[in-house]
Amino acid sequence: MKNIVPVTSKKELGAFIDFPHELYKNDPNYVPELFIAQKDLLTTHPFHKHSSLQTFLAYDGDKIVGRICAVYNTSHNSFNKVNDGFFGFFDCVNDQETANLLFDTATTWLKEKGAETITGPVNPSTNETCGLLVKGFDRPPVVMMTYNPEYYVTLLENYGFKKQTDLLAWHWDGQNYNDKSLQMLDRLQERLTRNSGITIRKINLKNFKQEADSLREVYNKAWDKNLGFFPMTNEEFDYTAKDLKMILDPDFALVAEQDGKIIGFGVAIPDINQILKTIKKGRLLPTGIFKLWLNKKKITGIRIMLLGVIDGYRKMGIEACLYGSIIKEYRRKGLKYAEASWTLEKNDMVNRAIEAIGGDQYKTYRIYQKGI
Repeated sequence: MKNIVPVTSKKELGAFIDFPHELYKNDPNYVPELFIAQKDLLTTHPFHKHSSLQTFLAYDGDKIVGRICAVYNTSHNSFNKVNDGFFGFFDCVNDQETANLLFDTATTWLKEKGAETITGPVNPSTNETCGLLVKGFDRPPVVMMTYNPEYYVTLLENYGFKKQTDLLAWHWDGQNYNDKSLQMLDRLQERLTRNSGITIRKINLKNFKQEADSLREVYNKAWDKNLGFFPMTNEEFDYTAKDLKMILDPDFALVAEQDGKIIGFGVAIPDINQILKTIKKGRLLPTGIFKLWLNKKKITGIRIMLLGVIDGYRKMGIEACLYGSIIKEYRRKGLKYAEASWTLEKNDMVNRAIEAIGGDQYKTYRIYQKGI
């Protein structure tokens, strides 16, 4: 008999985090999440200071067959003047009854909070991993991107979820990019400097705290019109920045600046999923941490994960310069692949800039929504 249990103990939380390892054990594209990072995200992350969530496990007898997290994001609702509920961390065997029970349970919890919709997947917000993979099942995910089997699409849509928006991932393979466009970007950057005093430089990691303060201000302004956005608190941004700094390559961390004021930035990070695939059940101890640090220099791909320009400086070509500068550095280092992710499907300006330098739109992630 199937039943749903709210996660209330450390043991149940461990089972919640570990469930995907069993579910995906025969999937060559699966990459385990780091256990400690997932635990922190679900328990101690600064997100919990303004919002709430509840995790649930689905059982068939004594066997775990699914999981889900219901999320009530107070900051999102306040900023966007809505009353949305969210779900995330969804994993399930290929069984519609089990999926329906999970979604019913999350919906009931959100209704009690007063939510009028259920939206997702977000883990637990659009500032973290989000979106259901609906195109591009033939390759593993890059760092901090989601992955799921194709049957999840059927489970969600049979329950009544409808597409809210699509998130796009773009790919460059080897040295396959538009070199002519990169040469044009050099001229564009020179013109920006000459006419507007706008320059592109690397983030100063020796002065990272001050840089992070400026980047947080730009992030909260540059992404404010994105679907599902809500501003990060200082503590949330610092938490994320500290994590990223641990794996950051300064050659792939750039800012656009005018008269000492940061007006945009672009950050690409090494695709550590190449290493995480080899770390059993996402445990850094006792040997996983050594795999991570010893093999870091062997990583052959990057993910361009953050790139934005504040309002008033868009449509000047700054986005194209940031993308182009990262791809040129990618070429110089002789890397094998790059992914830019994610961009909103309706963000024509950014999507055109990526296409201009040969980006291939090879994966699609979807945010779903349903009234409750």
